[in-house]
Amino acid sequence: MTRSPATPLPSPDERRRLRTAASLTRRQLAERVGVRPETVRAWEAGRSAPRGRNREAYAKLLAGLAEGAADGGTRESAPVRQEEAAAVVTVCLEEPGGDGRLGAVAPEPSAFAQAPPPSSAPHEECLTPAQAFDALYSFCAPALVRQAYLLTGRRALARESVERAFQLAWDRWPEVARDPDPAGWVRAAAYEWALSPWHRYRRRHRQPEPPPPDEDDRVLLETLLRLPPPYRRTLLLYDGLGLGLPETAAETEASTRATAGRLTYARETVAARLPELSDPDELRRRLAEPAFTGRLRAAEPPVVRGGSERRARFWTRAAVAFTVALIGTTALTLHTAPTGYEPPVPPGETVRGVPPRVAPGPLSEDDRELRDRLRKELPRGPERLAPQAR
Repeated sequence: MTRSPATPLPSPDERRRLRTAASLTRRQLAERVGVRPETVRAWEAGRSAPRGRNREAYAKLLAGLAEGAADGGTRESAPVRQEEAAAVVTVCLEEPGGDGRLGAVAPEPSAFAQAPPPSSAPHEECLTPAQAFDALYSFCAPALVRQAYLLTGRRALARESVERAFQLAWDRWPEVARDPDPAGWVRAAAYEWALSPWHRYRRRHRQPEPPPPDEDDRVLLETLLRLPPPYRRTLLLYDGLGLGLPETAAETEASTRATAGRLTYARETVAARLPELSDPDELRRRLAEPAFTGRLRAAEPPVVRGGSERRARFWTRAAVAFTVALIGTTALTLHTAPTGYEPPVPPGETVRGVPPRVAPGPLSEDDRELRDRLRKELPRGPERLAPQAR
């Protein structure tokens, strides 16, 4: 009696890549195999190997994922450089006095992206501004939402930051489309909104959000949120997105030396809490895990464009109303203001030589005699004066 050979298993890195390419979390894959998520993490890290029925189920599942990836096209899970995954989209706008061609729109390549990146071979298409904006949003928004969640630890704030950034980009679309790195422009705007210190005064941000279900992910998120915002942003840009040190320093508006110090401190802090993440490669893989951020969905591109247009109309009407009110106030002031100069009334001055007013008091003896004489003469009237000849 012969025993059938066991199904071969790929390497630990290949196992992780197949799961990430299929957009499966460790918990989802563990439920299919019938084990715990910690067991799947150990299999992918190479610390242990499956045995028995778990090995057969795990191997068949990976084989199915490999076949599906071969049919639909695979993608790498590690961060790739921008020049290797950039797609050139030339936008056509009808501008008077010009050819109407805007600069290249390079979607942001990132290990956080759920959708496969476009082909590395540049292709040129003539799209309307709305189509180009939708293409940029469809590729960058899901990744940016997860990045913003790593920065803030709040799902609603992460979605709001990305929507506000893209609304601002749609308002300034000619400027963004001509930018050499439109994805970086939007990413910087989203990070600035997400890390704004004014969010702490909002009522809905005073209540804590539920943490991730996985314990390791919860510890990693708590460790990241304990870092100062500049350190957290530096770690995410360098290890999460794979940017170089000069590019990270430029985006965080710091010197290269200060950025290197922030990165070293952030790595040491994470490694002190999670020793298995002392390896930079393992830290990059953990930051790129789709399961880390849970179910985060960005709004549809037309909704974001519509919100941007409504916001622009609101502020335009508010500016017109304020201008009208200012003009009306100025006209009323001009109508009611005096036409001639009226000098002000000078303050009173003290007159010298006038005895001060005193309150009535007791009469002296002379005053009483004078009073009696006046009372006697008043009924008869004054004495008649007769002229005398000289």
